[in-house]
Amino acid sequence: MQHESEIRTPLILGNKSYHQISEDIARPIEGKSTKLWYILLTISAILFLWGIACLSYTIGVGIGVWGSNNGVAWAWDITNFVWWIGIGHAGTLISAVLLLFRQKWRMGINRSAEAMTIFAVMCAAIFVTLHTGRPWLDYWLFPLPNQFGSLWINFNSPLVWDVFAVSTYFSVSLVFWYTGLIPDFAMIRDRAVKPTFKKIYSILSFGWGGGARHWSRFEEVSLVLAGLSTPLVFSVHSIVSMDFATSVVPGWHTTIFPPYFVAGAIFSGFAMVLTLLLIMRKVYRLENYITIKHVEYMNIVIIVTGSIVGVAYLTELFISWYSGVEYEQYAFLNRATGPYWWAYAAMMTCNVISPQLFWFKKLRTSLTFTFIMSIIVNIGMWFERFVIIVPTLCRTYLPSSWNMYHPTFVDIGIFSGTIGMFFTFFLLFTRYFPVIAQAELKSIMKSSGQEHKDKRAH
Repeated sequence: MQHESEIRTPLILGNKSYHQISEDIARPIEGKSTKLWYILLTISAILFLWGIACLSYTIGVGIGVWGSNNGVAWAWDITNFVWWIGIGHAGTLISAVLLLFRQKWRMGINRSAEAMTIFAVMCAAIFVTLHTGRPWLDYWLFPLPNQFGSLWINFNSPLVWDVFAVSTYFSVSLVFWYTGLIPDFAMIRDRAVKPTFKKIYSILSFGWGGGARHWSRFEEVSLVLAGLSTPLVFSVHSIVSMDFATSVVPGWHTTIFPPYFVAGAIFSGFAMVLTLLLIMRKVYRLENYITIKHVEYMNIVIIVTGSIVGVAYLTELFISWYSGVEYEQYAFLNRATGPYWWAYAAMMTCNVISPQLFWFKKLRTSLTFTFIMSIIVNIGMWFERFVIIVPTLCRTYLPSSWNMYHPTFVDIGIFSGTIGMFFTFFLLFTRYFPVIAQAELKSIMKSSGQEHKDKRAH
């Protein structure tokens, strides 16, 4: 018999029955959209269209319209690429790693986190394909058959490592996300009244019947995919960090980058999950399923990963001093006190100092404070990527090549467009797909539901 501490806060509030859970999860799909949903979708779609216009202008004219120059060839584009890849980390971590550790609190939030991963990687792909300057030749990054002649893939290029790592990560995450959706699609199919909807969800649910054999295979596939996904969580951002670590540029050539990038990715990813969950909780009235306890658990992860990132920053500074290499020392001194000191100050404030406020229980259980902090953390993580890339490249070995970087309206427009694309896709996902894994939620009803906890308490 499984025993659970009675003092644990319920993860499902409101004395819900199994039928009520189905009703609440299906409501956003079967009912009419709220006014707030339309307002958010309109804002996101306008940003998305503006990004498409800037993207089209770049492809038509060339990447000379960006602020990149001879000194700073990597700038806004790679900053945004690494930032989006980092955001995509929390989804697989919440789904795969917490599933393997049998953490029940993941049940209410894993579906949204998985969707976030898919859309974040799609946003990142835009930058990694464009910054080569000739996106129509990006297929050269993949192994090609001999019919293409003597063109061979360069396996020494970190860009090729990115393509393999990110495409593998995206593929596994997509399959994992879709597999989890199948029982929920079947639930919507069985409830659908309109023949068109019934047909669409019948195709999406792959003939799911809910029998013992189906559930057995579902469990097996979920565990296998979770096992595959877990090393990917650590490998993908490690490989992205090697774009920098395998170079000979002072400030980049360091072995701390892989673990430090992974911790930062989880840090920013959890912050973005919180931003999305708090919006979704409000728009769809899901307060009984995305509870204060979920928010608190995620804020605790942010404290831990934020502290790891802070230690990594200090370690970098110590090692640069301890190495005795003047170029390394100058690279880090330039980041902190050079022309981009304000970006370094923003990074340290947002990523190291502000998460420590979550040590206070009153603050980490405050929804308003958490929402503001989730945005501040991601602003700080964007500045981290910017600080690593731009100040380092604008002051390299040759003073004659020193240059300042200033983003143009096209740089800003494309980045704004990817934010619009991300939120547009996510809002459409919440409208037509079940946003909470209702089948998994029901599985913890007797151990973590408020009604059952109250009965055991009495």
